[in-house]
Amino acid sequence: MTDMRQLYQEVILDHNRKPRNFGSIPDANRHADGHNPLCGDHIKLSMNVQDDKIEAIAFEGHGCAICKASASMMTGAVKGKSVQDAETMVEEFRGMSTGTLDPDSADHHLGKLKIFAGVKDLPSRVKCAILPWHTLHAALNSEASISTEGEADPVNDHA
Repeated sequence: MTDMRQLYQEVILDHNRKPRNFGSIPDANRHADGHNPLCGDHIKLSMNVQDDKIEAIAFEGHGCAICKASASMMTGAVKGKSVQDAETMVEEFRGMSTGTLDPDSADHHLGKLKIFAGVKDLPSRVKCAILPWHTLHAALNSEASISTEGEADPVNDHA
């Protein structure tokens, strides 16, 4: 357990310090802004979807280390995937983060993202980890902005 916790911390810190796909795509055909008003995380996602495939994706904004690392790893994981595969990953990540999906089952597409499985034990950080994924879902569905509170709360599955 200690080794897994240390690996989790190292991965989070690495992606926080050197986020992958950080920036924006000037001619993006999909955009969304995601905001977690309780902790102040704010993510702007831009991407190009061509022929039902995510060709390019980037994020910018500010947030805690968990949010930034989740966004960094998410962009790498969904780049090149079909829209449907990305939506499946959104649901699986949400399930893993809230404890309704067993990350050790072979029946998911999360791969390295399993490193975030422990966030379910940190209730105040679940929305931090989910915000980038929630924002991806919004962008894929042509929603300009999304929040982690109210009707769109991803943890209470209203979205």
